[in-house]
Amino acid sequence: MDWLVLPFEVSFVQRALLAGVLVSLICALVGTWVVLRGMAFLGDAMSHGMLPGVALASVLGGDLLVGAALSAGAMATGVTALGRSRRLSRDTAIGLLFVGMLSVGVIIVSHSDSFAVDLTGFLFGDVLAVTESNLVWLLVALLVTGVLALAGHRSFVALAFDPRKARTWGLRPGAAHALLLGLVTLAIVASFNVVGTLLVFGLLIAPPAAAVLWARRIPAIMFGAALLGSFATAAGLLISWHWGTAAGATIAATSVALFFLSALCAALRDRVRPAIAPEPRKVEFTA
Repeated sequence: MDWLVLPFEVSFVQRALLAGVLVSLICALVGTWVVLRGMAFLGDAMSHGMLPGVALASVLGGDLLVGAALSAGAMATGVTALGRSRRLSRDTAIGLLFVGMLSVGVIIVSHSDSFAVDLTGFLFGDVLAVTESNLVWLLVALLVTGVLALAGHRSFVALAFDPRKARTWGLRPGAAHALLLGLVTLAIVASFNVVGTLLVFGLLIAPPAAAVLWARRIPAIMFGAALLGSFATAAGLLISWHWGTAAGATIAATSVALFFLSALCAALRDRVRPAIAPEPRKVEFTA
């Protein structure tokens, strides 16, 4: 069993494992709502919308997390503002901002002497280079995410169920959507330094999507997503150690592979019960 234990006796792998578990918990809380509300494209745009801030911070020697947060905040503000237009669909607004922010970021990075290194680090992260300060930041982000997710849970449920009824219930769906957008931003900003923006959706989307196939209650989906994301982190680090692959990409690929395995098992489950003809599984929008 040395092959299973040996990698995790190394200090930087231990930090990577802890960081991946923290990111998995954050992404489970936020990614569940992203999956239930069909916000994957928005999340993708948000992650790439951070590039101008990260690139500018890198060129000027500033804090990358601050740059990422400011740029993601600007992206979220733009999405919210353009989303109010009656002549433009939300997807159109998101797509335009996505391309615009990504282009500006690449232009800024292209003026850096370390263009390839900077862009690669932004896209793919470096989970094996996680420091203790990164772990503290992830822990703070997890606590903030947990508090906000708990405070907005009732509004998020109503928003996912029926935004029109949520308004009649006095739950202010617009404010709930803005809070959810803020949580998505926080999750992406907290995670990009670990697995990079291009791969963060391996943990943000795949575990909740896999859990939705088996669980019907929202807390159960979040719990299942956290378990799957944590397992993908451990398995990805183990595979990366023995096969010499990129750790962040391996974690994300493992997470996506778990989703397809879950989808296959769910399909087989439905085929072995053809006579029952079950109704489509629906998430119960309850606490």
